[in-house]
Amino acid sequence: MLRPMPSRPLPTWLTAASLVVLVGAAPACVQRRISITSTPPGALVHLNDQEVGRTPLEVPFTFYGTYDVRLEAAGRPPLWTTARAKQPWWEYPGPDLIAELIPNQTSRVAWDFDIPPADPDEADVPALLRRAEAMRDETRADSN
Repeated sequence: MLRPMPSRPLPTWLTAASLVVLVGAAPACVQRRISITSTPPGALVHLNDQEVGRTPLEVPFTFYGTYDVRLEAAGRPPLWTTARAKQPWWEYPGPDLIAELIPNQTSRVAWDFDIPPADPDEADVPALLRRAEAMRDETRADSN
């Protein structure tokens, strides 16, 4: 008749070495970053109604998908739009398990926005007329 072998505890050094190997093999999370530039530079950026800084800038993000973007530049009307952070193929279930093991991996999304100048038709017409009249009056005064 076979008798079971008595169990012996693992040596302390083997337990410690196993712990070091497990910690060293822990997933090295992928860093996700959105790089935002604009024309003109220096525009104030809001992502999903949260101020994140002035262009050019790079911000971390957690989720892929569509973001609400608002840019405000001096002398230009605010630009309200959406932008999509597209998920790369290696972030889909399956390949992502391997991608998470690669240390110092960064997923970058780049957005560039062109903020159009203010429409002259939307300018402050009364102020423009006052300045034109003042210049006309100065010209008449100089010619007399």
